[in-house]
Amino acid sequence: MQHLLLAINQGTMNLVMILLMFVVMYFFMILPQMKKGKAQKKFWNELKKGDHIVTSGGIHGKIVELKDTTVIIEVEGGVKLKIEKSSISLELSQATQK
Repeated sequence: MQHLLLAINQGTMNLVMILLMFVVMYFFMILPQMKKGKAQKKFWNELKKGDHIVTSGGIHGKIVELKDTTVIIEVEGGVKLKIEKSSISLELSQATQK
């Protein structure tokens, strides 16, 4: 009888440890990623015409026109490029003010 109770107790402890592992993983890995994603979407939605930006590829430019998912930027020499909003990694106007 004691062996049966010991086996049930060990099984319960294993289940608790697995659940605890998932809870810890959620708070340390998944939740911060979700917060980062929300902040990035907010950043892209707050972009406006005239902002100086840097793309994830390192291209510097000024926003000339905004659309739903794309942006037209003007780079050195008056050249205009159409890029995806998701490729914008930094807004220089705010970064230089800080």
